[in-house]
Amino acid sequence: QVQLVETGGGSVQAGDSLRLSCASSGPTLYTMAWFRQAPGKEREFVARISFNGGTTSYTDSVKGRFTISRTNTGNTVYLQMNNLKPKDTAVYYCAAGHAPYLWAGPSQRDFTFWGQGTQVTVSS
Repeated sequence: QVQLVETGGGSVQAGDSLRLSCASSGPTLYTMAWFRQAPGKEREFVARISFNGGTTSYTDSVKGRFTISRTNTGNTVYLQMNNLKPKDTAVYYCAAGHAPYLWAGPSQRDFTFWGQGTQVTVSS
């Protein structure tokens, strides 16, 4: 069982930066990902990173602004968010894939373990 805890959310102005962190209960060899859910919308994929950090991918709307990374031990994943826009306002969730080493995503169905979410609010 993997437990995930997200931190780092907050309220910022458009153009500001935030860094989200996701701490797992132990070292993880899973693909890790960030998803987000805006009010009244379905949860959507944001970014993912392979078990060793060697491969990443992003949804088009955040490319060039967001960066996903993970520690060498694999038990903390970050999402650096720059040049934030009001449309980035959402609850952000961290997720871990369902099998070690397997490249998972971007479908939510590929992810077994989820954090409780952290709110990011961007005002114009």
